[in-house]
Amino acid sequence: MSKAPKRVLVTGAAGQIGYAICPMIARGAMLGPDQPVILHMLDIEPAKTALEGVRMELVDASYPLLAGIVATTDAEEACKGVDVAVMVGGFPRKAGMERKDVMSKNVAIYKAQAAALEKGAAPGCKVVVVANPANTNSLILGENAPSIPKENITCLTRLDHNRALGQLSERSATHVSKVKNAIIWGNHSSTQYPDVNHATIDGKPAREVIGDDAYLDGEFVSCVQQRGAAIIKARGLSSALSAASSACDHIRDWVLGTPADGSWVSMGVYSDGSYGAPKGVIYSFPVTCKDGQWSIVQGLSIDEASATKMKATGEELVEEKALAMECLADA
Repeated sequence: MSKAPKRVLVTGAAGQIGYAICPMIARGAMLGPDQPVILHMLDIEPAKTALEGVRMELVDASYPLLAGIVATTDAEEACKGVDVAVMVGGFPRKAGMERKDVMSKNVAIYKAQAAALEKGAAPGCKVVVVANPANTNSLILGENAPSIPKENITCLTRLDHNRALGQLSERSATHVSKVKNAIIWGNHSSTQYPDVNHATIDGKPAREVIGDDAYLDGEFVSCVQQRGAAIIKARGLSSALSAASSACDHIRDWVLGTPADGSWVSMGVYSDGSYGAPKGVIYSFPVTCKDGQWSIVQGLSIDEASATKMKATGEELVEEKALAMECLADA
């Protein structure tokens, strides 16, 4: 191994997304085909035996890039020296639970895990939060890990971005590699705005290729917004494979860079107020990445209908932040 191994943390590693993402990381899908990795896998005590089963399978698969495994239920041990943190673990909303109850559970989880990252993570550690509410969970993590630069704390909207590309690919019967520059604005929730106004299909404007504005402004938007629920209905389980793959895409492009062809990806990042988004929340923007840094794409024209949708998802994030801060104060 010519490169020193990078340490990658996956929380909730015994769960479905963890089971899908760990082999992807071990194969190089996240950090590249020549980058050795040491996997740090964290889960809660009741999942300890299942976590050991995942560790055993990773050993049995004999991945050439896998230079070591740490499997633990201790957050401080799991976070020690990590270069990348994929925060999959969280508390899902259950039947009969109020929104504040779910937020309170996740605030407690992310406050504790932030403390462990603050204490042990490597300088420059890059964090992506997958667990819902992803935008606000990442905000809580940032508030409680002050030594991690704000720009290094992100949330996953690449899944929604990839869903948008997939829908445009299917609708136009064009390979997905030729579909570029869809945008996910705002929250990883049903208020997100999947925007095709700057998207291209085989180099041509997506609206021109699709030729159906009613679809693009209606069914397409709701399909991307509700895709997670549709998968739960079809599978009986939540999106795991696609979430894992998208998290790998998110980190890969952040670390290794987006293509230099003018294409961008969507990431949930700290808002600086670009495009009228509220400041002080984690908001999904179109970004390009170079040398391990992301930059919000500037200067895109925004029509009135888009601005209205972007404002609505921003307002939801402000409400979520207020609720989270209330839960933090009560903790």
